[in-house]
Amino acid sequence: MRPRIAIDAMGGDEGPRVMVAGAALARHRHEGFQFLFVGDEQKLKEALKDHPNLSASSEILHAEDVISGEDKPAQALRKSKTTSMGLAVNAVKTGAVSAAVSAGNTGALMAISKLALRTMSGIDRPALAALLPTLKDSDVVMLDLGANKECTSENLVQFAVMGAAYSRIMHGFDKPLVKLLNIGTEEAKGTGTVQDAAAALREAIGLSMNFQGFTEADKISTGEVDVIVTDGFSGNVALKSLEGTARFVTDLLKRSFLSSLRSKIGFLISRPATEMLREHLDPNNHNGAVFLGLNGVVVKSHGSADEKGVANAVEVAARLVEDSILERISEDLTKVRQLNPSTTVAK
Repeated sequence: MRPRIAIDAMGGDEGPRVMVAGAALARHRHEGFQFLFVGDEQKLKEALKDHPNLSASSEILHAEDVISGEDKPAQALRKSKTTSMGLAVNAVKTGAVSAAVSAGNTGALMAISKLALRTMSGIDRPALAALLPTLKDSDVVMLDLGANKECTSENLVQFAVMGAAYSRIMHGFDKPLVKLLNIGTEEAKGTGTVQDAAAALREAIGLSMNFQGFTEADKISTGEVDVIVTDGFSGNVALKSLEGTARFVTDLLKRSFLSSLRSKIGFLISRPATEMLREHLDPNNHNGAVFLGLNGVVVKSHGSADEKGVANAVEVAARLVEDSILERISEDLTKVRQLNPSTTVAK
């Protein structure tokens, strides 16, 4: 049986309309999906009228309140019991659903999820992981993307284990190629934290990953690495730089093609190639960041995601449940402790 997924229907820029439409698209692709839509009951009933295929596979849980994009994590925690986000995550905690998907406030979602689900045994802090497009056929897994501004070497080791497990599920790799993000590839480069994490990962030869030291930011999109590990501060800066560069390139191409009649003719000739570029860089095709390290699956959809993006986030959540992401992470954490008895994996 397919997973039952809670949808925080009030999160995101367009709320119930897009969240319900995205779930409908996901169910069209995967007939067995079941949903618990959490939010304003009347608005959800209206949205569901456009998608009769969901009627037999969905329930509605009414939520009186919504967490806004301006709410601080502490504010969100105080009112979580009456909000669509809080109730969706709580459904994971109680076992009513297998996973939760929300397009709401990232900081609030992390705080609520961490308090409700707690971190897994052997994990100090959860990390935000996402799939980023590359020049190769498969995306690169990158974490942390903003959940933890400062990290210890133990945190980075844990992130590597979680990221490798995520990559094995999403791409089917037996031993994903893992590297730490650094300012150079030489062993002497970087902070003591990064070097200590690298030393611990080199010793842990029994893990289900192929650890090969360091990579630099200009290699993120080349596809040479399957998993890139870093602290949340550096990861978030790198992510925003990549997103900005993608927008810059597409906007520059658009401006260039409209600059003259000759350019417009050139656009018509090259349109298949530009459409391929647009499709490859479309964030909706890579939507669905995951809070790894929690006792449950929570997926963060981008607030501006369209129905295709929401469907992708739902499919990510379902796949992680079906392929037992929590068990895979636990198995590798055990190996770290066994192979490195002198290394503290979690304090």
